[in-house]
Amino acid sequence: MNNFTIFASMNNTKEIECKIFDVFSKGFAIEKNEDNYLIKSKALFNKYKLMVRVMSEDTNSEYFVNNIPGMMSYYNSIPFEDNHLKELVLTQISVLNTVIAIECEKEIKGEQMQLCLSLLLTIGGIGFLPNGTLLDKEGAVIVYPDGQSGPSNFRPYACTQKVRGQEATSEEGHQRKNKTIAYLKENGIPYTDSLPQLPPIGACQLKAKEDIARRAVALLIVIQFACDVAQGENVEESRDFFINMLHKYEVEANLTDNERAFLYDQQPNAQEAINISWQYEAYWILIWVLGFVKELDFPDEVCDCEYAIQVISNCETFEQFYLQIMMRSQKEIMDEADKIFRLHWACVDSRIQERPAPVGMNESIVMERRRALFWLIGHQNEEWETISMDT
Repeated sequence: MNNFTIFASMNNTKEIECKIFDVFSKGFAIEKNEDNYLIKSKALFNKYKLMVRVMSEDTNSEYFVNNIPGMMSYYNSIPFEDNHLKELVLTQISVLNTVIAIECEKEIKGEQMQLCLSLLLTIGGIGFLPNGTLLDKEGAVIVYPDGQSGPSNFRPYACTQKVRGQEATSEEGHQRKNKTIAYLKENGIPYTDSLPQLPPIGACQLKAKEDIARRAVALLIVIQFACDVAQGENVEESRDFFINMLHKYEVEANLTDNERAFLYDQQPNAQEAINISWQYEAYWILIWVLGFVKELDFPDEVCDCEYAIQVISNCETFEQFYLQIMMRSQKEIMDEADKIFRLHWACVDSRIQERPAPVGMNESIVMERRRALFWLIGHQNEEWETISMDT
């Protein structure tokens, strides 16, 4: 292999030059020509050259328009053994805005590879090998080209300008943010003022009542199938039963592509089944919005799964379920979305600091609630399985 590529999400690409000079400060001569760096080793023996090319979305927008969708498509087509990891990888790719392409006149190995990994660590982001293997910033494998997970505990990172763009503010968003911060203070939960406002209701694309209802029914059915898979039940019998349920309630079209693939997989992946099972917490948000859950408890205990099932299983048809809906107001939904956004930041901050989540929160519950709430408000027009979890 003669190429190594670093992809990153960065606010300030001007920092890259300093990082390149830091990594190659000893034993190398560096020649710069605009955004290209020719790096020559000064060793008496085993001389080699590296060409480093830096591209950003601002300076090389055409590259990102032409290549990032292809990269998304490539990793979306890989049969990941861990579907949640797939979501994380696709999320990371979606916010990339910087590329550092390294080309060596000889095969990259030994010292050259260590230098590439040193630059990856100081830049941050992900490393891409020509065979499709992805590395985290510390050089650990995230995923192999056959979909097998590596040892990395990977979490996506997005720079603020990529996630937020030019932050929009409104009086409504300001009041909502302050209300949430007052709640956090009252409950002794950490917060940061830098986390942006959510848009006002008028700027959101909130999901329609029927879309929410059909998504809730379809999701519950695929969750039940996933639970059977995770518990080692007869897959064929379970699949037939739940496909019939989808037809009965007329909601098969409301499955996501990944859910449909999981349902029809002859050997569904056990880890993917566990990941989908956790979406009970996202489903709980949907039936709260539809008026079947009186109030949302603090996210420290899993939802009442038995009741969650009965909400739909007590209905013979989708129409019967639909007629019982008492929708929550858009303001309630937006308030809860703002709250979960800031609760998630508190979880992530504590994890980074290697502390338990504040006041007993379960970050997995928080993440699934955020998935549903951000889907409901149409946040950044993201799909169910690619909701950004940045904080």
